[in-house]
Amino acid sequence: MTIEETAQDSGSVAMRRRGFRRIIGPNLVAVVISVAIAILIRLFVFQSFYIPSGSMIPTLQIGDRIVVSKLSFAIEGVHRGDIVVFRRPAADTVDPSIEDLVKRVIGLPGETIWSSKGHVYINGKMLSEPYLPPGDLTYHLKRQTIPKGDYFLMGDNRGDSYDSRYFGPVPGSLFIGKVVLRFYPFSRFAVL
Repeated sequence: MTIEETAQDSGSVAMRRRGFRRIIGPNLVAVVISVAIAILIRLFVFQSFYIPSGSMIPTLQIGDRIVVSKLSFAIEGVHRGDIVVFRRPAADTVDPSIEDLVKRVIGLPGETIWSSKGHVYINGKMLSEPYLPPGDLTYHLKRQTIPKGDYFLMGDNRGDSYDSRYFGPVPGSLFIGKVVLRFYPFSRFAVL
């Protein structure tokens, strides 16, 4: 091999390296930025969850997948009827392996809540609950005033929901976010 051929071979190797860097460099930066954005969105904006139990039937079925907005409470506040995902309260000792629960906000801070003849009453007025399955009644709800900063949460499937009737009102500080979308299965897609 001549000196000229060796120089040409080293030049083509250097060109290939520069070409490789030119192609990989920007793509690697784009991948790193995309992953960082995805992590930030999951941490601070949206998160998806899987529904493992029937406590929210018929609204949420076993196997449904939902999207939770972590910013909605900061923007809109918490309202009666919101479906929320929250960290398991310390008073819930049934299954410590369960970290997050999903229930509906029924009672707000400072309200007095109870059930009578299968219906929920808040501050003396019967609560309209169109999301409950027909004939589903609410029992085991003693009269109580919800502490400041706490919320009374119940599942829509009252006969199969371990909720605030058993573990008490839940501090808003345990809320992860509001359920805004049911996206799977696709046949049950709905904005909630």
